[in-house]
Amino acid sequence: MRLGKSKEVSVDEENPYWMSFSDIMSALLVIFILASVILILQLMEIQKELKERQVQFEQELVELKKAEQVRRTILDEAVEALRERGIKVEVSENHTVLSIPNDLLGFDTGAYDIHAAYQARALEIGKVINEVISREDRVEFLDTIFIEGHTDNRPLQGFMGKGNWGLSTFRAISLWQFWGSALSPDEQLARLKNKDGKPLFSVSGYGETRPVLVDQQTEDDFKRNRRIDIRFTIRRPDSAQYEQVRERLEEVKP
Repeated sequence: MRLGKSKEVSVDEENPYWMSFSDIMSALLVIFILASVILILQLMEIQKELKERQVQFEQELVELKKAEQVRRTILDEAVEALRERGIKVEVSENHTVLSIPNDLLGFDTGAYDIHAAYQARALEIGKVINEVISREDRVEFLDTIFIEGHTDNRPLQGFMGKGNWGLSTFRAISLWQFWGSALSPDEQLARLKNKDGKPLFSVSGYGETRPVLVDQQTEDDFKRNRRIDIRFTIRRPDSAQYEQVRERLEEVKP
């Protein structure tokens, strides 16, 4: 007797849930691929941004090194030019400060006026500073030039209760005002502006807080601390941008 032909049953018919599971897996695979593509694009964008910032930061470092070299050149040329005029000034070890000793300005104890006998040398110093700063595009690399007054450590009354601090500031102001009245119009230091269009020169006083000699015993020791420092500060890269670059680099590290 012939048995009836058995019905072939498909796998899908045997497991009606297989098709739904397969669809879910396919959808998840598509989502995973899309997510991976988006992540890759985001990483590429981050890397591009970091590279641009890094390039900018490296350019700023190049500018900083150039600015440091310009400052060193200014100070070296100033010292040499003044030496040729018989005027001896001092430069700090880090090549940031031109120090004018009291022997060139003649500040008496408790006094801030530049006496007539010293004015010719003070004028030459102003002329040389203007000359070496004004060459080429050097002003573009400078931020501020501080005229800083200093005193010895002997207590001083007066100056409306400001004592040595007031005296040191008056000494810096006295030299600045003398240059303003004695230099020719083309040499006026007040005409010089930094890259932001702000006055290049500023005046400050430190009293006895930044002595050349801490242990002051003799009159010569006191004279060494009575001085004017010309401090040259240069433009620097934006440290906030550097921190942003560093933080983003930390974020994408594996």
